[in-house]
Amino acid sequence: MKMYDIISRKKKGERLSREEIRFVAEGYTKGEIPDYQVSALLMAICFQGMDEQETLELTLAMRDSGDILDLSGMEGVTVDKHSTGGVGDKVSLVLTPMVASLGIPVAKMSGRGLGHTGGTIDKLESFPGFTTGLTADQFYQNVNRIRMAIMGQTAELAPADKKLYALRDVTATVDQISLIASSIMSKKLASGADAIVLDVKTGSGAFMKTEEEAFALAREMVQIGKNAGKKVSAVLTDMDQPLGYAVGNSLEVKEAILALNGLGPADLMEVTYALGTELALSTGKASSPEEARDMLRQSIQSKSALHKFAEFVEAQGSEKRFVYQPELLPSASIQMQVINTEQGYISGIQAEEIGYANLILGGGHTTKDSRVDLSVGILLHKKRGDRVQPGEAVATVYANGMDAAKEAYGRVVRAYQVQGARPEETLMVKGVVR
Repeated sequence: MKMYDIISRKKKGERLSREEIRFVAEGYTKGEIPDYQVSALLMAICFQGMDEQETLELTLAMRDSGDILDLSGMEGVTVDKHSTGGVGDKVSLVLTPMVASLGIPVAKMSGRGLGHTGGTIDKLESFPGFTTGLTADQFYQNVNRIRMAIMGQTAELAPADKKLYALRDVTATVDQISLIASSIMSKKLASGADAIVLDVKTGSGAFMKTEEEAFALAREMVQIGKNAGKKVSAVLTDMDQPLGYAVGNSLEVKEAILALNGLGPADLMEVTYALGTELALSTGKASSPEEARDMLRQSIQSKSALHKFAEFVEAQGSEKRFVYQPELLPSASIQMQVINTEQGYISGIQAEEIGYANLILGGGHTTKDSRVDLSVGILLHKKRGDRVQPGEAVATVYANGMDAAKEAYGRVVRAYQVQGARPEETLMVKGVVR
């Protein structure tokens, strides 16, 4: 089998076989196929596409390139959740303890922030001593004992995807639906959960800017999951403005704790309930969406989700008191109010601008070795549809350096859009793909 022939066939729009796809994935992972040949194949895929079977075979080949977690010894139907990335997206911090408090085992793999979007692991490290560097045994024990655990993705998990993604990132071949879907799903399938819910974001702060793109990606990923024998559904959610009011690691953790105390922002809770409903249905815990939502609401009202979160934080190296006293979490030294100069209604907040403002403050990763400042971020006071007056604060920048604070301030000002009439309400949940 020759790489030249595989590139040539795909360039002509021909379908690649399972054997050819595995040859590429295995050879590239082992360093036997050079970058320039794989780059040529990726570009051919971008122009010619991949059919359903090819996409599945690529996903499975990447899944099989490294370790696959065996969760068959877990008690019950294990679940996982994945977000395609957004700004202010602290859903996992609220959703996982809610679901775990219902007795559903959550075995979650999470990552760090990527570009302007935040990462669950960075947020959780706001808790002093917290670690996601669990061994497989610790991961299994925590899921069985407290019904939830979150660990970082290891280098041994889908290494073919890691290598291919790095190449796609520098060859302008990231934005091809089959390549995106197979990349995400290879890691999710390697993580071993029985049921997976995907939060596919769409809007200015998402990687998929239009609903059309987001639905196409959702359908592709759900089909891959079904073809691989998993229960998978996708919820399309709005990311045209940040989710909730807090953006930044410890600020988002504090807002998640407010949510677990029953004081969560409406948009955050709507997305969380939609995803939780899918998980409750897929595991058989609930027989209808109404029953699922009632169970999830009760987990908040009874504080069982809050107590589960505290138990989880303690099990992974920190202390419960930080959940019950969130004011002890990292806090920035500078608070700068962002002042509005126009009269009218907030018509939009460019989420991507807010995400980059957080990066400027040091709240995210600009390189793979970046040291993240857990205390910085932006707290929004006004969101889409809110009335504003000149001189009114629309947000507060939390910083540890004045130069960064001023630069972030400019980004936040540019993010806010004001118009004379109140804008129409938009749906947080755009649809569900099952």
